[in-house]
Amino acid sequence: MKKLSLFIIVSLLLAACASATETPIAPIATAPILPTATQPPIADALWVSPAVPDDLREIATQTGLPLANTPDAATQILDVSDSGSLWIYALVMPFPTVTDGVSSADLISAWQSGSSLTGNGQPLLMAESTLRALTALWGDPASGAVRSVDSDQLLDEAWKNPFSWAIIPFEEIQPKWKVLNVDGQSPIHKDFDASLYSLKVTFGISNSSFELPASNRDASKLATVVMTGVTAMVRATAFTMETKGVTRPGELIHDWLATADVTHISNEVPFDPSCPEPQPGHKNFILCSDPKYLELLQYVGVDIIELTGDHFADRGTQAMRDTLQMYRDNNIPYYGGGANEEEARKPVLTEVNGNKIAFMGCNGKVKYTFVKATDTRPGAANCDYKFFTQQIQDVTAQGYMVIFTFQHEECYHFGPCYKHEEGFHAVADAGAAIVSGSQAHYPHLMEFRADTFIHFGLGNLFFDQMTYELPDGSVIDETRREFIDRHVFYDGKYLGVELLTAMLEDFSRPRPMNERERTQFLSEYFAYSGWADLQPTPVPQPTVTLTPIVLPTP
Repeated sequence: MKKLSLFIIVSLLLAACASATETPIAPIATAPILPTATQPPIADALWVSPAVPDDLREIATQTGLPLANTPDAATQILDVSDSGSLWIYALVMPFPTVTDGVSSADLISAWQSGSSLTGNGQPLLMAESTLRALTALWGDPASGAVRSVDSDQLLDEAWKNPFSWAIIPFEEIQPKWKVLNVDGQSPIHKDFDASLYSLKVTFGISNSSFELPASNRDASKLATVVMTGVTAMVRATAFTMETKGVTRPGELIHDWLATADVTHISNEVPFDPSCPEPQPGHKNFILCSDPKYLELLQYVGVDIIELTGDHFADRGTQAMRDTLQMYRDNNIPYYGGGANEEEARKPVLTEVNGNKIAFMGCNGKVKYTFVKATDTRPGAANCDYKFFTQQIQDVTAQGYMVIFTFQHEECYHFGPCYKHEEGFHAVADAGAAIVSGSQAHYPHLMEFRADTFIHFGLGNLFFDQMTYELPDGSVIDETRREFIDRHVFYDGKYLGVELLTAMLEDFSRPRPMNERERTQFLSEYFAYSGWADLQPTPVPQPTVTLTPIVLPTP
């Protein structure tokens, strides 16, 4: 958001610019309304159209050229044009939104007819400059189709009015917005094609004495990080890999993982060449993987390994050391565990397309002290919150955005569990941009704490829990449901997360959820997270919908 002083100065100088209001506005003319008395021409004066977005306006005003209050009084005019600087806009809704996208035909129809995109009568929200820019493209909006709101109030206004849609410049995207795709194109995607996207406006300057940026979106500054839940290539999962192919578990979600700039895997178990042949079933809790299973992680494009898991120590000290050497030999950095306490605590510092991102994590379980690293023994990093608070503050002072992950207490409901909030909030308050739980076999809810996105547990990734028997003897299958979180960064800023959703099949293989499954899953979890009032339909209560399970034959 631009400084208030700059807004006041520009407003005084631009007599033709209508002030933003919070009430429905009448259709506006494409051409500016000029005052009756014109200003005498000023040598090398600049007139900036009210349609110009704030960031581009600031660039223009920093040239030092005097500003004219009418086009006739200017020698240079910055306005909507056929060529020049391509400005990308985003269609957004509050984050807890199930809808993923619309067609441009429906969007323009809502603009021209006044019909609501959600059918509930809510107008499109946008800043006055965005309204004027789109009017130049689409003509005057129908009465009641659009409501002009100051750009620094748009987010709050949308969250206060359920199901509100808004259009904002790309540079104003932030984590509490959900960016919707238009005709399948989203400006926060790596494969975004502006030529197929309708929410764009070109601004040009006549008789220019300075250059405008090519666009407000530079693909070379965009970075994506995919975070995943529990991976344990053991038991029925490993048996399926042996009988149907090592890479089979990753086949249906390959593109989600492999196309990310950074793909995170929390591999909870060690590799051990003497690991016994995998046997289906749920009785074996001493876990290990055949070293050849590393191929699955490489197939899905693993870039970083988390080692906070409880089972890393299952096969003893030598297996842990050998596993660490495997990662080093294959140039796969790891964190949250290591050869000793010092290494286990070290962050992994990365720079991706100009975005400085740090990974760190710990094991917060109180009873599992035997899995923690010491001065002389490998293991997971213990959650020393005083230490990690200081480390987070140190790396953020160097310009890094911190992703902090946990192995923590487990529970088979939507959470959070036991001490989760205490630990997750501690690292969020220290300055982490993202806090993510890697321990959950049953997906957990999420929240925003100030500007930090917290997801208390993503569920399983590659693990065989098709069902789970609770202590009372009842059986649930919510362990099949999985979140895969795709986080988006741009030019040193965290833009937000896309919630990818999957369903486990064949004891090993996640597949993307179908539309019905995804709608139910997201609706439930947005309600659990305290956002039920933002959902368009009553949220169904969780039900047990068991599919008959037949264990693979050994």
